[in-house]
Amino acid sequence: MSETVLVVGVGAVAGIGAAVARKFAGAGYHVVVSGRTREKLEIVVSQVQETGGSADYIVGDVTSDADQKRLAAIVQDRDEPLAAVIYNAGSNLPIKFEDLTPAQFEEFWRIGCFGAFLTAHHLLPILSQQGRGSMLFTGASASLRGRPNFAHFAVAKAGLRHLAQALAREYGPRGIHVAHVVVDGVVNGDIVRNRFGDYLESLGDEGALEPDAIADAFWALHTQHPSAWTQELDLRPYKESW
Repeated sequence: MSETVLVVGVGAVAGIGAAVARKFAGAGYHVVVSGRTREKLEIVVSQVQETGGSADYIVGDVTSDADQKRLAAIVQDRDEPLAAVIYNAGSNLPIKFEDLTPAQFEEFWRIGCFGAFLTAHHLLPILSQQGRGSMLFTGASASLRGRPNFAHFAVAKAGLRHLAQALAREYGPRGIHVAHVVVDGVVNGDIVRNRFGDYLESLGDEGALEPDAIADAFWALHTQHPSAWTQELDLRPYKESW
């Protein structure tokens, strides 16, 4: 019997979510990817299948309780062990506080933090019943510190970090490995390439985090022996100032 890995928050092919999906599929898991855009999910699934992996997708909004409940039901109906859940949903954009609207502030929080709560709320019972599995969250520099023009992002990511800590302490004794990955730096993915290409170029070789390298770190967390679990792991290019 195969095992399932769920990756929530999958968008661009050159992104963290897609890279994580490829990594786990390459290790023999059946990967279910979820996100808001069907076209992007189809490309990721096709890419996995073309390399011999097993994958399918579910379109859904992480901030919708109904969508998250449906996602959990579909995963459970597969009637095979759920090995890991990776929450990767989030977006980032610099906005001056004086220009930040209440709607924007709430949207960033709902995607970056509330969606993680919903995912954990609906998927942790499955992992808990099994008594094993991983739940991993993608964090950022803003998880640790707030910077000018990023108040909205910092609040969401700080909340996510503390959610992960609370869950790790509550579910670790039940055999569930909950970990938080701080991605401290610019990711060399489609979003940054399209929006901030000049800045990415200015970083030079290996100045940005590669999605596949980040995926390797997620895999390392998932495969850790339970006698030496990591709760938080921070990743950054060797050039990054921190």
